[in-house]
Amino acid sequence: MKWNLRLAAANRGIWKASELQRLLAEHGLVISAGKMSGLWSGESASIKLDDLNIICAVLGCGVDELLILQPDKVKRADEGQEQQAATVASGGPPIIPKRKDGRTLPPT
Repeated sequence: MKWNLRLAAANRGIWKASELQRLLAEHGLVISAGKMSGLWSGESASIKLDDLNIICAVLGCGVDELLILQPDKVKRADEGQEQQAATVASGGPPIIPKRKDGRTLPPT
């Protein structure tokens, strides 16, 4: 999905992140400068549903205007299996998942 806050705000005459940040604060949503920067630039990793609700209320828009679907970026589940099967069939070593924290996986 693509985050589209900046365009949604511009469509309503809000051109600066600080202006939207002030409007959100008036409605009870206090956002730090760093979080606001991420939301404004479209690089926010996550957002709470309650916060999304307030943003939609302040901008007078729906979630569908803020979140743009990108179905071309979604991989099919069988694509990864086909690639793994091709690696094994080509004589490559089997892929064994490892945990990031260094602990071993339970026996299968």
